Amino acid sequence: MLLAADVHAYLFLSFSLFAVGVYGLLSRRSVIRMLFSIEMIINAANLNFVVFSAQRNVDGEIFSFFTIGLAALEAAVGLAIVIVFYKRFGEVIPSKIKNLRW
Repeated sequence: MLLAADVHAYLFLSFSLFAVGVYGLLSRRSVIRMLFSIEMIINAANLNFVVFSAQRNVDGEIFSFFTIGLAALEAAVGLAIVIVFYKRFGEVIPSKIKNLRW
């Protein structure tokens, strides 16, 4: 059982990860940075699942494993899109993502 101070510390860490992830996603400087930001947001959610499952004895770890699998899938598909974009246009700039439309 976690103490209330421990839960608050983990929630603050999770909120910090989420805030940095949202800032990185909204700044849109690089596509790779945006993918890392999405990973940080997903990891913040995983941390919340694990903390609340440890506190309340529920199956948060199962949800966490599921989201880790989704994060791996997101990273693979995202990097594949970045590679195709780079091969086709020679650069990867988030403002030119509109060029992928038909």
